[in-house]
Amino acid sequence: MKKLYLVFLFLTSVSFAQFKLGDAKGLFMSIGVGPRFPISDLSNNSNIGVGGNVNFSYTDNGLLPVFFYTSIGFHHFPGRQDLYKRTDYSSFSSNVLVIAPGVRYYFKPIFEQVILLMPVVDVGAEYALFEQWNQFKSGSGKNNYVEEINKFGFHAGIGVSMFLLDFMTYYNYLPNAHYISVDMRVNLPIFIKI
Repeated sequence: MKKLYLVFLFLTSVSFAQFKLGDAKGLFMSIGVGPRFPISDLSNNSNIGVGGNVNFSYTDNGLLPVFFYTSIGFHHFPGRQDLYKRTDYSSFSSNVLVIAPGVRYYFKPIFEQVILLMPVVDVGAEYALFEQWNQFKSGSGKNNYVEEINKFGFHAGIGVSMFLLDFMTYYNYLPNAHYISVDMRVNLPIFIKI
């Protein structure tokens, strides 16, 4: 174990020794909201949901056009109406807390005349805590319960940015809970050093 620790310490120190940050720095916060479209197994029980997130990103002139970020989000998926017809459920819903670190890359602007318009790609890891409410019809003989499920996965997204306003579409992979999210996001600078 000690040898493994020494190897890890050596590799991280070598990595950071060659990784030079620039002098100009920027820390940004963004707030995004939009619909969440369940696909795969999640769509069997859940209807189109809604979600929002707060995103903190960092870059400097040594990293541009790459931004590193962490996002904290909350999504709500109501139950499908046909679920209530074909099962003993009288109510079903999922509340999801999501923490997602990742990397965003801004391409050169495709339009610069009146507004700045840049294509964006985004990829990262994802942790989600699902809280599922299971309520059954009276007379079914089943007890209502709340279930908490931890899931780990990833997300990948594409979109366009006007720098202060982004429009992004993501594919979110979580085991048995895939969904597509669409976000309209407002970016706010928190700290900029030039």
